[in-house]
Amino acid sequence: MSAPGEAADFENPQPAPQSVQESPVKVRKQLPQRGVDEFWQKFTTKFPGKVHSILPADIYAKTKASKNTKGVVNGQIAVKSYDQADAECKHAVEKIAKECRRVNHKYRDPHFDIEFDLKRNRRDCLDALGEVPDKTYPKSVKRIPDIFENPVFFEEGATASDVRQGFNGDCWFLSALCALCNKKDLVNNVCVARDEEVGVYGFVFHRDGEWIQTIIDDKLYLIASDWWESSDEEKRVFWIVNRGDAEKRYRKVNQTGSKALYFAQCSSENETWLPLLEKAFAKAHGDYSAIDGGFTGEAIEDLTGGVTTELFTTDVLNKDKFWEEIMKVNEEFLFSCAAGTFDKWQGSDLASSYGARENIVRMHAYSIMEAREIKGNRLLKVRNPWGEGEWRGAWSDGSEQWTPEWMELLNHRFGDDGQFWISYEDLLREYSSFDRTRLFGPDWQITQQWTSVDIPWSADYNKTKFSVTLTKRSPVVIVLSQLDDRYYKGLQGQYTFELHFRLDKDGEQDYIVRSHGNYSMSRSVSTDLELDPGTYSVLMKITARRYQDDDTPEDIIRKNVKLRQNKLIQTGLAYDLAHAKGEIRETEAEKQERQKGESKRKAAEKKKQCAMKREDMLKNWQHGKRERAREKRHAKKREEYERKKAEKRRGSRRAEGTVAGDATAVQTDQTIAPEAVNVTTTAPGVETELEKQSAAGAIEDKTGEPTLDQAPLPKPPSEAKADESKPTNGAPLGTIAEESKPTNGTLAEDNSVTPKNEEKDAATSTEDSAAQKSRQFEAALKSIPSVTVNGAPTPISEAPAPSVAAPSSLAPIDDYQYDSDASFESSIDSVLDFPTQVDDAAEEDDPSPMDGADDNTEFENDPWNAVCVVGLRVFFKDGACSIETVRPRQEEESLDLDDASKGASGEVESDGK
Repeated sequence: MSAPGEAADFENPQPAPQSVQESPVKVRKQLPQRGVDEFWQKFTTKFPGKVHSILPADIYAKTKASKNTKGVVNGQIAVKSYDQADAECKHAVEKIAKECRRVNHKYRDPHFDIEFDLKRNRRDCLDALGEVPDKTYPKSVKRIPDIFENPVFFEEGATASDVRQGFNGDCWFLSALCALCNKKDLVNNVCVARDEEVGVYGFVFHRDGEWIQTIIDDKLYLIASDWWESSDEEKRVFWIVNRGDAEKRYRKVNQTGSKALYFAQCSSENETWLPLLEKAFAKAHGDYSAIDGGFTGEAIEDLTGGVTTELFTTDVLNKDKFWEEIMKVNEEFLFSCAAGTFDKWQGSDLASSYGARENIVRMHAYSIMEAREIKGNRLLKVRNPWGEGEWRGAWSDGSEQWTPEWMELLNHRFGDDGQFWISYEDLLREYSSFDRTRLFGPDWQITQQWTSVDIPWSADYNKTKFSVTLTKRSPVVIVLSQLDDRYYKGLQGQYTFELHFRLDKDGEQDYIVRSHGNYSMSRSVSTDLELDPGTYSVLMKITARRYQDDDTPEDIIRKNVKLRQNKLIQTGLAYDLAHAKGEIRETEAEKQERQKGESKRKAAEKKKQCAMKREDMLKNWQHGKRERAREKRHAKKREEYERKKAEKRRGSRRAEGTVAGDATAVQTDQTIAPEAVNVTTTAPGVETELEKQSAAGAIEDKTGEPTLDQAPLPKPPSEAKADESKPTNGAPLGTIAEESKPTNGTLAEDNSVTPKNEEKDAATSTEDSAAQKSRQFEAALKSIPSVTVNGAPTPISEAPAPSVAAPSSLAPIDDYQYDSDASFESSIDSVLDFPTQVDDAAEEDDPSPMDGADDNTEFENDPWNAVCVVGLRVFFKDGACSIETVRPRQEEESLDLDDASKGASGEVESDGK
């Protein structure tokens, strides 16, 4: 049924509205697939690459980069890099201390001077490049002796109970420190050297497969301002309360002890290791904002050189087996955990973050300190890096499970210090993810290699792969990682990468194992297994994502080159040193393959040039053959025409009978105006011949000779040279010029009466040069009189007709491909016969753009260009291991069984059964 009103509209149609001019509809003149292919060609850059150097030519940067490992380490003990960094750090601290004592100065770090930076309002030590400064910032800076009454680096060693978070979101780092505190000497391995009197401290951290050293001074940020820099209201209050000791009392209350520190602080009022270690970690990453937010597993990697695997609670296959791994905490592994990883995906407020899981804070890192199994109870000791805020369920402080016996068995004391016990069942129920970090001792060896890989928009296994060779059966940990962009924050660019790999054994059809994917931690993926000796291939699948609104390195340079020179130099140097690892170095096999390919290309190019030369020679020979045939035809026709013309003239003289009659005719011709010639005054035989010539397409001048062809084809250079000595359109140019030359206002004498004169004119024309020929050609065109046909005069144009072209030698030989056996008077040789063919060809070569082509401009100007610097590390215990980068991958890739798009084709290989 139709809706009400439709019938009425049909019976009484309304007048059609006035047509509005619509935008022209884009008509597709190509296949749809071609339009899609053109889009992808514009979308992806034809010159893939990445910025590998931020700073201009810098001697220091180049020298330091040359000393760094260029991505390849073979068969090195896992702790060797640490031992080297440890020795260098101790030597640097010792050297600085001697220098300071020599000049009687305390050490001031010129590369991370937080006091100068704060009070000059530069904030290079607080904010990264490209960040909007946070207005909540520290109010003052003082040295350790000015803050603590009795400062000490360690009181009773580093313990988890010492850790308290300050005004920075680095709970992930502090949680990692809590985990390290449970294993003896791990913190001491990070804090390697110090001279507290001079105020210099040295630390080592692990970064991108190697250990680095970091040296700092003893200045720390404080919450409160100095007395003379505080507000008048604060000074007035302290002055009223304390009278003459107001300044001293102000410093005692606001700027003394751990509680006065702005960032991390120890529970003890005089212990200093934690804030100094946090400062060194911030300097190693560029600034304090760079360590705001992260994952505990990555921090443990940076502090121990271990390998972290992310595990979600819902993915635990065997809970008993996972408990066995947790029982190895502080020995083979370190563990951390977090709650509510995906709680905020639908939006939430902060009020619900507390109490939702019995006072376990979501999106917050906790560390597992201890795991015990007593009397059938599986219990774990967990710590909140805040130093407060504890679990309120079973086995929490004051719960019914606690008895004097259990207090003694677990050595537990009540108190809100951030440490609490929880059962294994509650741990799995309340916490959603775990970070497990494997530690490596001196019995492990390491081999690693780095390279740069071009990442396409559609992710698939990359053509570049790593080849790993083992000589003995051994437990192996394989890690695929990318550069840690945290320490050059702001210059990381618009692309982020997610890593994945699979392990194949050469000669076997199916893969062995695939990497364990980290959904939150994107810095690395790994797998832990035992392998037999042999050669294995590590195939990489890297997914790139672009954030168009983020700044590129070039944008950051332009924005900061004038205002933040020191910060740009510091961050740029870190960027340059990091990307030096990705420098692609040619292996010996690749060099041989390249040389072999170059030889093949040179041979193919030489063969192609020879073929082109032979083709050109054949083309020139065919062209010359056509030219000779054409000249023969034209000469024959010209000879026939001259013979007929001579017969006509002899016949006309015989018709008049006397020489006097001829003289009268000549005198009559001389008195005719050069503007017109009436064909009706010509003899009957001549008139008949003129009509025939006109009908045949040849217009005659006053002598009865035909004019030039209306539109001759452009001639190739060889033909143009040959034609320099040929007459034009059956008459020598010299003859035309002589016949057209006026004498005392009358036409010149007819010099072509006798054959002898004709031969003389032809010889003269043959001897003319190219310049004379051109001038005579134009003079002839201007002097040609109009012809009156049937009594109607034809006007003379000032310019030559468009179809009349002067002889040209500019057309290449390849342009002349058409020759005809038809009469030379025919218009088939004219370019006007080919407009449709030329237009069609042009339309084929220049297809119309696809719909929405204007939208492709952004991709043409800024196409997809994702390049990732990746490294493969292999930890092993027995035998030897080597890694080689293979580019590109030659063999066909097997199907990814989890990839639905590939499995849909049903091309899964069978085992032959």
